Parts: sequence; C-alpha cells; structure tokens
Amino acid sequence: MEYRYRPHGVCSTEIIVEIENNIIKNLQVMNGCNGNLKGIAMLAKGMTLDEVIQRLKGIKCGIKQTSCPDQIAIALEKIKRGEI
Repeated sequence: MEYRYRPHGVCSTEIIVEIENNIIKNLQVMNGCNGNLKGIAMLAKGMTLDEVIQRLKGIKCGIKQTSCPDQIAIALEKIKRGEI
C-alpha cells in the first residue's frame, strides 16, 4: 500500500512510501538534499518499519530540531498507528 506524508520543518515537501507486509518496498522524498535522500531511500528498501524508525528517529539537521530522515521516521510511526 502507498502512503503519503507532508513533512514539517525541513526542505523536503512530501514523503511517499510503499509498504507490503511491514517491509518498505519503495521510498521517495520530494525535494530536499536529492542525493542524500535517494541514498537513504535505497538503504531503507527491504527493511521493516521498525528498523528504519530505530535508525532515523531523532536525527537533527543543523540547528533544526528535526531532519528529513527524522521526518521519514515520524511518517512511518504515523503509518504504524494508522494515522495516515
């Protein structure tokens, strides 16, 4: 199933994630640091939601209290709770 999330407090504008049986099949982050986000998306493929959340949650970008990776973790947590 495909889910879409609008991140907050970062440069990226949309996170699109396809999940099947709790496994990330595809992850796209629109805008933001293109190369870095493509790399994160490729690394997340095949991982469970919990694995990605554990690795990305709490990462900050400079002085910001969040980051694009942190926003991916937040999106995945919301998906797990059925909020998206």
